[in-house]
Amino acid sequence: MKDSIVGRPPSKALRFGLRLPLWLYRLRLGWLLDNRFLMLTHIGRISGQLHQTVIEVVQHDKETDTYYAVSGWGAKADWYQNIQKSPLVTIHVSGRSFQARAQFITLAKAIEILENYIAKHPLAFKELSSLFLGERSLPHSDAARRFAEKMPMVAFHPE
Repeated sequence: MKDSIVGRPPSKALRFGLRLPLWLYRLRLGWLLDNRFLMLTHIGRISGQLHQTVIEVVQHDKETDTYYAVSGWGAKADWYQNIQKSPLVTIHVSGRSFQARAQFITLAKAIEILENYIAKHPLAFKELSSLFLGERSLPHSDAARRFAEKMPMVAFHPE
């Protein structure tokens, strides 16, 4: 099994690929990503400045308009630490923007949501698990558990 990228900085090529969706949003082309990705505007916990990052949506509850996402870099990700201090954020997704409040999801609920994600996007999950866990996980609940244990999940509820 190869090493995962969690806990170490990404290569320049990977960093470029991961930043590409942010540039699409900044060029007002975020709608091309539909609601598979969202741009999160959040307040820095130290600087107090606004920051933006694009994260993948693992589930969208259309009834409540709640978006669920995981922190691919684990609990050490800057955006994740920032929303712990200031949970009020702005979400940009599918050509619209709105204020939302971040809620940290329990492990059991995260596993349930990831199992649904795996069922809908098995190839994407294989690639993500290779990138973040260092293995090409087959879609099963143990893979969802391992993923959820390393990458905390957040729900963004409209205000």
